[in-house]
Amino acid sequence: MKFAIITQVSHVFQKGNYFAYAPYVREMNVWSKYVGEFIIVAPLLRASSTAIDIPYNQENIKFSQIDSINLLGFKSIFNAILKIPKISWQIFKAMWKADHIHLRCPGNIGLLGCLIQVLFPGKPKTAKYAGNWDPKAKQPWSYRLQKWILSNTFLTRNMQVLVYGEWEGSTKNIKPFFTATYSEEDKMPIKALDLKEKINFVFVGALASGKNPMYAMQLLDILYKKGYNVSLNFYGEGIERKNLESYIASNGLEKIVQLKGNQSQKVVTEAYQNSHFVILPSQSEGWPKALAEGMFWGCVPIATPVSCVPFMLDFGERGVLLQMTRELCSNWRSNLEQDVCKVEELINDKVDYDTKRRKASDWSRKYTLEVFESAIKKMLEQ
Repeated sequence: MKFAIITQVSHVFQKGNYFAYAPYVREMNVWSKYVGEFIIVAPLLRASSTAIDIPYNQENIKFSQIDSINLLGFKSIFNAILKIPKISWQIFKAMWKADHIHLRCPGNIGLLGCLIQVLFPGKPKTAKYAGNWDPKAKQPWSYRLQKWILSNTFLTRNMQVLVYGEWEGSTKNIKPFFTATYSEEDKMPIKALDLKEKINFVFVGALASGKNPMYAMQLLDILYKKGYNVSLNFYGEGIERKNLESYIASNGLEKIVQLKGNQSQKVVTEAYQNSHFVILPSQSEGWPKALAEGMFWGCVPIATPVSCVPFMLDFGERGVLLQMTRELCSNWRSNLEQDVCKVEELINDKVDYDTKRRKASDWSRKYTLEVFESAIKKMLEQ
């Protein structure tokens, strides 16, 4: 089977292998077990792979390089208009050759893929919508357009659209789905942790405004100033790093906050295993893998109630849902104080903490790579 992948994920070619962002490649490596050839349409960078990049397992890859595009600003829009005809032709050719078409959404390349796939109503197709499928979510127009096209069963035929969470009013081609990082053999006993010793928090993700790493920092700062023996490790990079460094220096948090940068899966896994809490105060998410991974190792999740997060946390039964709203509203300070109180209550209630920790781990360990692979295989066989 020739399997065409249309994605905006940037790739690197190094030592005879194509590398890309590890969580995405790890997922595509599962698909590759059941296909004979990948036709990848994606941007290709002249750079070296990083700690968060891994290679495909698929040996038979035909790569069609395209330019990256964005719609942020007049100049970028003008450049995108010039590039779109060539990109669209490359996407069309890949779809023409493919036995199965796979779109990675949302994104500008995913949007072009959504439009062009309409020309292939008879070919089997899947789309992975890795963003927030919540119809009430405030999102860019391009995201809303992709959701509309994918949900329209007249325009989008013979396609299964994989989304995170179950949403009322979804069309028949919208399938609730999940993702996975760990396998059955990774299910080792979770490490015993004592709340009377140092309480470790971990943040894993891009240091970007949408992930609100500063909110995590401020929450920890208040706990520290209240006398709690806490620490916070950030894993990830982004434009918010300088702001975080400035806050650390201004508030004397050098001994309790560490910016670890991008690290390998092994290093991040060890961080989860030694942390009491995983925190992710995002404004928007799809399936927040940092929460699912942390929960796998017994981290109690602290997160905003966006997308499928309330479902993941069982509406507070296996974690802490933050008061922080989807937008940074005027009463954020009041919300921050309420959130600190919630965390304090859990720190001071060992029974509740242990219960949430066990429930979090039990839930996350249902979603292993083996279960994920079985679901992928079933879809390709349909």
